[in-house]
Amino acid sequence: MSLLSPVSRLNEFAGRILTALQAPALLAARLYVSWVLLKSGYLKFSSWESTLGLFRDEYQVPLLPPDVAAVAGTAGEPFFPVLPVLGLWGRLGALCQHLLWAVLVGAIALFGSGKLPLDHWLEKMHQPARPH
Repeated sequence: MSLLSPVSRLNEFAGRILTALQAPALLAARLYVSWVLLKSGYLKFSSWESTLGLFRDEYQVPLLPPDVAAVAGTAGEPFFPVLPVLGLWGRLGALCQHLLWAVLVGAIALFGSGKLPLDHWLEKMHQPARPH
C-alpha cells in the first residue's frame, strides 16, 4: 500500500463533498466579488479627487494617462459587478473585475488541480505493478 493512498482517498472524499457545493459556492463568490466592487465603485464616484490621486500615485495603469485610466476604470465598476450577480455573462463580468485570492483558492478546492496534477502522477509511481 502506497503512503499516498490514505491522502488520495481523503482527497477523493473531499472532492465528492466539494462537488456538491460548486453551485452555491459560485453564487456566493459572485455575490461577494460584486458587492466589494460595487462598494469600491461607489467610493470612487463619491470622492473623485481621491480616485484621481489613486490612479496617479498607486495604480499606474500602463499606456493610459491617470485621468483617462480613472474614468475608464471607474466607469465599469457600477456595470460589470452586476453581471455575475444576475448570472448574466458572468465570465465577462468576472474578467472585468479584480481577482480575489479567495475565489482562486475556492476554485481549486471545488474543481481540483486540473489536468496536470502531481498527486496523480505520484500515486501511479507508487502503485505496485499488476501481474499479467
